[in-house]
Amino acid sequence: MSERNSTPSPISGSASDSDGTASDDLTADLDLVFDGAEDVLRAWRRGMRPDPDLTVSEWADQHRKLSSRASAEPGQYRTARTPYLREIMDALSPRHPAQRISFMKAAQVGATEAGNNWIGFVIHHAPGPMLAVLPTVEMAKRTSRGRIDPLIEDSPALKERVQPARSRDAGNSMLSKEFPGGILVLTGANSATGLRSMPARYIFLDEVDAYPASADEEGDPVTLAEARTTTFSHRRKVFMVSTPTIRGISRIEREFDASDQRRYFVPCPHCGAMQWLQFERLRWDKGRPDTAAYHCEGCERAIAEHHKTQMLEKGEWRPTAVSADPHSIGFHLSALYSPLGWKSWQQIARDWLAAQGSEEMLRAARNTLLGETWLESGDAPEWQRLAERRESYAGAHIPVGGLFLTAGVDVQKDRIEVDVWAWGRGLESWLVDHIVIAGGPDDPACWDKLTTLLSRTWVCANGAVMVIGKLAIDTGYEAAAVYAWARKQGFEQVSPVKGLEGFNRATPVSGPTFVDATIGGRRLRRGARLWSVATATFKTETYRFLRLERPSDEDRALGILDAPGTVHLPDWIDTEWLKQLVAEQLVTVRNKRGYAHPEWQKMRERNEALDCRVYARAAAWIMGADRWDEATWQRLEEQAGVETRPALQKAAPSDQAAPTPPKAGTPTTPRRKRRAYTPNFMRD
Repeated sequence: MSERNSTPSPISGSASDSDGTASDDLTADLDLVFDGAEDVLRAWRRGMRPDPDLTVSEWADQHRKLSSRASAEPGQYRTARTPYLREIMDALSPRHPAQRISFMKAAQVGATEAGNNWIGFVIHHAPGPMLAVLPTVEMAKRTSRGRIDPLIEDSPALKERVQPARSRDAGNSMLSKEFPGGILVLTGANSATGLRSMPARYIFLDEVDAYPASADEEGDPVTLAEARTTTFSHRRKVFMVSTPTIRGISRIEREFDASDQRRYFVPCPHCGAMQWLQFERLRWDKGRPDTAAYHCEGCERAIAEHHKTQMLEKGEWRPTAVSADPHSIGFHLSALYSPLGWKSWQQIARDWLAAQGSEEMLRAARNTLLGETWLESGDAPEWQRLAERRESYAGAHIPVGGLFLTAGVDVQKDRIEVDVWAWGRGLESWLVDHIVIAGGPDDPACWDKLTTLLSRTWVCANGAVMVIGKLAIDTGYEAAAVYAWARKQGFEQVSPVKGLEGFNRATPVSGPTFVDATIGGRRLRRGARLWSVATATFKTETYRFLRLERPSDEDRALGILDAPGTVHLPDWIDTEWLKQLVAEQLVTVRNKRGYAHPEWQKMRERNEALDCRVYARAAAWIMGADRWDEATWQRLEEQAGVETRPALQKAAPSDQAAPTPPKAGTPTTPRRKRRAYTPNFMRD
């Protein structure tokens, strides 16, 4: 160390000047300069000493103190109480290669405390900018007061790093906690401003299934939050936690399904077989939930709950799938793993029995007890089951039973998709053609091909030919082009339609109403006829028809026919089309006032097959198929040369020459003294 000047300075002889001189000499020099030199030296030594290489779980066991304000078991945190959280927390440690960790879980299994341990670890050992996102800003404020403040105040290692919120410049506010080397910001998923407020190395997304669909109409909150980690590349950590909600729209289920899907395997105390706990193996005597016990899948012996502590200690996480992203891992845990003193197997059985008979209670039980998504009633069947039920139409485009044709048209930016459906009695239906016209609404050739389709014929099983009786085309995209084309073709065969959401409609199809149209650059008042379609009603009907059971071969041999409404799909249709047909799900949502209402929501991006089916069904309604009398159905059968129901006794033949039979699939009404209601487009 260099020799001291006559005017001593506390920074003379800095560490950068040192060439290995003993610290005792430094102490002696500092003792000669000012009082408190020992404190300076102690701080200097502490700053030079490397931090211990701890994982998040090891840090929690050493430094985390649980407050009586936020925990039912205050005192020193012990990972051994919830052994299944050890690997999850350690995956959040900087040395673990995972960058994206998802945890789909039941309620009250300690997941939020694991996240809080991670927050404490970051403040103490791995400082950096951190963003914690709750469903709403109000919940973020409650979390700050009820969980984060006790976390800091009751853990000495954190209290000395985060200044108390006593002044404006303390760096500690309700939604912001500054500490050496970093900052913790809490915000709500409903605040786009909070989600894009800063870059973040660490992101804690709590209860993501309760997030709104969009943050201030600016996009998905999870996507907005994750965009904050871009500059940190491989050093980032994203921890996503939630109790799941509804299948198909659950964010945490989507994340878990894309991960390696880890399950916690525990040993049977009797035979040692490793298994992950499933609700189906929790059994009890009828009406006696107090007898609930878990039955081993290896030896089938009943496992008493007092074995659970030992089973959890010896458990291990095992992946059950291959992750699409090697840096993404996922964990799933049900309430069956709750430690002794928390949620018992007997209580789970009681809660499950109490939920029977109420769909809302069953949904809550499945979410909070099993940690699984709820499948809403009215959902579409699995596309694999539809694939197994595909039929061969024996070389005919229109099978026996199809009496008239309608088409549903969905207009996209780069194409027009058309599905042609044949309809019979009882609204039994057959898909007879699927056509994709490339080009989109800006291409005149695309509209020419659609025009040609109006005069195209399809062959019935007995050789008769049919044209499309009614074509319904969606006006949701490029409405002006649709109106212009429909007006040119005439509204007898073409019906522009507009989909309306909601079930509270007096009729599935209403109209037509006259709307303005732009034809050749000139605006025509009342130039187009528009039909309004309650799409939710027809989607519900379609999925109900798809779930109808089909008669067995033995039943068919006895003459049992398909039920009214049965949907027949050809064997040439591909799996992508089938997935589009079942692309939506009926879910129960609540508005801002808390009122629940059903709503159809997409489970995948593409759903053109379902839309085309709805439009074709609307076309059948517009034609009057839901209101035709028996005589009309019989005339359609005569035109097609088939008989699907016993005909009424025919009148005696007359000497008059028989009139020329109309083309098949064109319902007509002869003159009578008392005429049944028939729209104009069905009359001669």
